[in-house]
Amino acid sequence: MTSLEEILMRVEDLKDEQSVPSNVKDVLNQFLEALQDEDVELSVRINTGASLLDQVSSDPNLPQHIRTEIWNIASRLESIN
Repeated sequence: MTSLEEILMRVEDLKDEQSVPSNVKDVLNQFLEALQDEDVELSVRINTGASLLDQVSSDPNLPQHIRTEIWNIASRLESIN
């Protein structure tokens, strides 16, 4: 399994957690769609995904443990690039 596949799986798990606000789940869905779009170059998908994660991590309603997990995912995503 590639790092990208692991990231996608972790984001799927994250958006299924009950403590994640619905607006954050919407952004996580956008993240998944952006990274899975094979018509777009990988570096563009990664940059788009990183931007979405940065946007969602600043949500004041986000529980701290979820924010930490998002930062971890963002870090793994940047290591792919």
